[in-house]
Amino acid sequence: MIDFYKPEEANAEDAIEAIGGELSMFDDWMERYEFIIELGRKLPPYPAEWQDEAHRVQGCQSQVWLAAQAQDGKLWFTGASDAAIVSGLVALVLRVYSGRDRAQILATPPKFLHDLGLIGALSTNRGNGVAAMVERIHAIAQAA
Repeated sequence: MIDFYKPEEANAEDAIEAIGGELSMFDDWMERYEFIIELGRKLPPYPAEWQDEAHRVQGCQSQVWLAAQAQDGKLWFTGASDAAIVSGLVALVLRVYSGRDRAQILATPPKFLHDLGLIGALSTNRGNGVAAMVERIHAIAQAA
């Protein structure tokens, strides 16, 4: 049985607000990076057999894999990366989008990544990779 990411928050907006609150507890970006890396360590195990081209997110500097499952009107996601910081970014993105219905996913643009200061604090390649993850999630929701 695959363990898809189950966020604690009831909706995407609450998840974004919680992430913002957590990030604001740290004084500098090095501490925030450590926090993000720790989030990545807590991701559910990602199946090795899904670490393939079909699940790979194009546009990421690191290897990133993403899988989805529709259940009870919601889309559940799981993901992984071969880079510690990117695994943490996967966890943040999944916290916002996993377990949400199609309409909520499509109504939540990646603007929160800028608002939380994540895009500005990341290298251009990492920022593009996070945006590619969200684009993939939106494409899956659009097709659902």
